Amino acid sequence: MTSRTTLLAAGAVLAIAVGYTAIADSYAVFLIATISLTAIACIGLNVLLGLAGQISLGHIGFMAIGAYTTVLLMERAGWPYLAATGAGIVLVSIIGGLLAMPALRVRGPYLAMVTIAFGFIVEHGTVEWRDLTGGGNGLVLTAPPTVFGVPLSERGLAITSVILVFAGIILFDRLKRSGWGYAMRAARDSEVATRSIGIDLVRVRTMAFVISAAAMALAGALFAPLQGYISPSSFPFLQSILLLFGVMIGGAGSALGPVIGALLIVLLPELLSDLAEYRLLAFGLLLFAVLRVAPNGVAGLIAQLTAQLIPASKPQTATEGIGAIDEADAGLRVKGNNVPPLDVTDLSISFGGVRAVQNVSFTAKPGHVTSVIGPNGAGKTSALNLLCGFYRPSSGTVKLGDRDLTGLPSHALARVGVARTFQTTQLFGSLTIIENTLLAETAGKLGGIVSPLRNPDTERFARSLLRFAGVDGDLDRPAESLPHGEKRLVEIARALALRPKVLLLDEPAAGLSKGDKQRLATLLRRIADLGVAVIIVEHDMPMIMSLSDHIVVLDGGKRIAIGEPAAIRNDPLVRKAYLGDAAASEQRHRPARQTRQETMLEIKKLDAFYGLSQALEGIDVVVANGEAIAVLGANGAGKTTLMRSIAGLEPPRAMGEIQLSGKRIDSLPAHARARIGVVLVPEGRQVFPELTVRQNLQLGAYARAGIDLDAEVEAMLTRFPRLNQRIDHRAGLLSGGEQQMLAVARGLLTSPKVLMLDEPSLGLAPLVVDELFASFERLRVEGMTLIVVDQMAGHALAVADRAYLLETGAIVKSGSAGIIAEDPSLEASYLGGEVQSKAEPQTTMAAS
Repeated sequence: MTSRTTLLAAGAVLAIAVGYTAIADSYAVFLIATISLTAIACIGLNVLLGLAGQISLGHIGFMAIGAYTTVLLMERAGWPYLAATGAGIVLVSIIGGLLAMPALRVRGPYLAMVTIAFGFIVEHGTVEWRDLTGGGNGLVLTAPPTVFGVPLSERGLAITSVILVFAGIILFDRLKRSGWGYAMRAARDSEVATRSIGIDLVRVRTMAFVISAAAMALAGALFAPLQGYISPSSFPFLQSILLLFGVMIGGAGSALGPVIGALLIVLLPELLSDLAEYRLLAFGLLLFAVLRVAPNGVAGLIAQLTAQLIPASKPQTATEGIGAIDEADAGLRVKGNNVPPLDVTDLSISFGGVRAVQNVSFTAKPGHVTSVIGPNGAGKTSALNLLCGFYRPSSGTVKLGDRDLTGLPSHALARVGVARTFQTTQLFGSLTIIENTLLAETAGKLGGIVSPLRNPDTERFARSLLRFAGVDGDLDRPAESLPHGEKRLVEIARALALRPKVLLLDEPAAGLSKGDKQRLATLLRRIADLGVAVIIVEHDMPMIMSLSDHIVVLDGGKRIAIGEPAAIRNDPLVRKAYLGDAAASEQRHRPARQTRQETMLEIKKLDAFYGLSQALEGIDVVVANGEAIAVLGANGAGKTTLMRSIAGLEPPRAMGEIQLSGKRIDSLPAHARARIGVVLVPEGRQVFPELTVRQNLQLGAYARAGIDLDAEVEAMLTRFPRLNQRIDHRAGLLSGGEQQMLAVARGLLTSPKVLMLDEPSLGLAPLVVDELFASFERLRVEGMTLIVVDQMAGHALAVADRAYLLETGAIVKSGSAGIIAEDPSLEASYLGGEVQSKAEPQTTMAAS
């Protein structure tokens, strides 16, 4: 809407529309006025749905309030039409803001229910409040409205409505390109990422609700004099649904979409009037067809066809190369010598009865890289969420110098210089690369409601940040189109746009190739050298050991070690947390058995992907009948992905062969694989919490016909005596260890040929872990074919005949459990450091 050609074209269309309205017959004028006020209502709803991504099913209530307010002030108070209309818009805006604050704190169907309730309240209020609204009889507008003393006829209303539609299109386009519009779209794409760059979600969405309600009030103020009469039946609930359809069919988020939608929902019933009682059916079928052919609406389809016919011009890039990097250095460098550290003291949080973080203390110094590590379930991400305001601590303090940050919400922390990235990248997919960075640069200061976000000065710094982070190519590409590695870099650049004093990164190396990890480590070191305190949660131990100045180790929510990398690598508590109790593992370990010769499970050249990121590469695994296999590796190595790929659950794309007893099963869905004997006991237990222990066990045998179910359940209770004491208790009330036993027993009741155990020790007390692995040893002795993945390498090796060691999705070692236990590669994969040869002296205790 900013180019001269576009403005001239819009002006010509407006002149034609106004000219036709001025000479058309009365029926056409009425249709034009109806289409126009419907378009105004759809434009308002498009702000809420198309930009903010919120669905309201009771918006017709705002239109009713606007119409009733206008008529009442004109008829009973003698107000002029323009003043009455303005008062109606103000009143509805206030009501919309008040409704939005509680309504937008709920999600999904609950928001829809709140708005439906509002619509019903307005409808029934107009029926029951007879003294004010006339009840079911409604209100009659006895005289036509006047503007500056000139009566406004139906034709005049139609022309005014057409002009207002064009004004609404222009204002919507300006809003969409403003900081507020970008913030609304960002909130629709990722709430947590929006908060992490300093934007108050409630404030932004309330603004969307207020603007949307005001447009509905204006439509109501136009509707009343056009009809000359209003009643509760003029604003039925169905009209809210039709307006929503209009926005979706026309194209949610598009400036022209609401106008196209208004044309369809007003003209289609007129065109189908001859079908009489079949009109609504035909109307519904046409709506379905439009949505089927054009899921982004008619406007989206037109834009797609136009883009194919007219190639987009390549945007000019600003500061590039070394100059861009130098500018980013200057913009990010923390000034002065007294930069405050981030001090964390006795930080704690509990979820129900689980103490996720317990009295954790450390200091992150500016210019240093501080890493927070630990096995699965250690509380690392919970601690990170406490530091950046996504959780409120139950005790403890977080201070940046003398400033107490404890308990501040995430958007407030972002504004004072605490930025973060996420374990799973959280870019705003509908925005471009540079728009992601520009929005973060505002740090929640969004400017005027129609002030453009993009300008040469802010774009120059945003481009320099992206080049500094290593993002190449066209920066006006949609963020959702990027490969995984580049998304990581854009997310880091977006966080740097806040000019942070503290940068928190949650598993930034997850899913990256070795080369990408090296470039990432170089980037993070450069960021730290600029005076930023960098805090990393990461599982790639070689990278952590080479990059970190200081390491904090958590286990079970507690800090078990703190210090420099060399000291952490050799700390006995850290070694035990990652590799298990060596002495106990040696006592439990048995020599490899003479397994049967036939192959039970064979995996050939298995590749797996999450989006564009490769999680497994060329995996070859052979499991003999009755053999126990351990799959080892640091967090993020691909162990769980391998288990889920075998079970048919994840990832969305996989290539290779999986054979069970010589027959390929890789084309079978997960439930079919489970029925033929490939059974996964998933990470996190995943029992059915609302069902009893007995019901959970019975569901395990769901696909087995002709068995004595009671006898089978009784056999599981004999194997796991603890469950017998809880047989009629809800599974959600069991302890973690009891839930894990229940999950294993449920898996055994499916009569597995291969039983896969994914992280069975996760979050359990040591005595419970010992009891659980003793049951796995009994299964091993009985000849069950087992595949065990566990963060405690010693425990997994203790029950295994052979083991495979994974790193970044590939097998790097395989062999008997005893050999793998003594191989330096195992320790290196979990604790980092260089792999030593057998001839070199060992400076640390070998893993068992």
